[in-house]
Amino acid sequence: MPALPAADFPAEVRARLEADAKELIGRYPEARSALLPLLHLVQAEEGFVSRTGIRFCAEQLELTTAEVTAVATFYTMYRRKPAGKYHVGVCTNTLCAVLGGDQIFAELKEHLGIENNETTEDGAVSIEHIECNAACDYAPVMMVNWEFFDNQTPESAKRLVDDLRAGHTVLPTRGAALCTFKETARILAGFPDERAGALNASGAGGAPSLAGLRLARGETLPGTGGAKVVAPRHEAAESTAPGTPSSHDAPQQTSLSDSAHPADPADPEGSEG
Repeated sequence: MPALPAADFPAEVRARLEADAKELIGRYPEARSALLPLLHLVQAEEGFVSRTGIRFCAEQLELTTAEVTAVATFYTMYRRKPAGKYHVGVCTNTLCAVLGGDQIFAELKEHLGIENNETTEDGAVSIEHIECNAACDYAPVMMVNWEFFDNQTPESAKRLVDDLRAGHTVLPTRGAALCTFKETARILAGFPDERAGALNASGAGGAPSLAGLRLARGETLPGTGGAKVVAPRHEAAESTAPGTPSSHDAPQQTSLSDSAHPADPADPEGSEG
């Protein structure tokens, strides 16, 4: 719970945020449904969700600060301390961890001289170990302001943060060039990304993301010599008798495979032969 009373935004900032908040709230049939976008809005203003931001959201939606705080502390995308201009998240969930994510995070902390959820003295970079980025096919993965940097190593990760601190233009593996954490928060609040060419930069999955789909269709993958790992489902259905398990199904331990335990229903209670 934030200490009360929280300070208010300066008058000119509050007026600007109120106009944005009105637009966001108007998109929902119930005002309180706009809480998540409003939290991104105040995070775009300060770089984190402050006590002042919580008070603002509560007043706009006629909620208590306790209700707003409960949401802000539940979702990890809302920072409770100021983020750097570039917020670096290193996936340390299972697959990324065993492929090097833990080592990347350890070396980044030492390289930057900060710990988890801390920011460099120049305000350029903050770091956080995060849960699955849903990009396991590119593990180990990092995100900067929620943009993907795939197939990382400790060396590439350190070069990346050095480039960010030096002010170089940095392109993610997929998607548009990086914008600042505050700019990203405003986009997440639901306002358009007005950067030239940003919307045309593809963030779609690449070949590793589509490999499973291609195999399920019975296609061949480069380097496999033309071999199919499995037949497509429709081919399996046409080439086998009804009820025959396909190569996609788990082994069946049922009455079909165990004649000593048939699946016929038991006699109704009280019936005798």
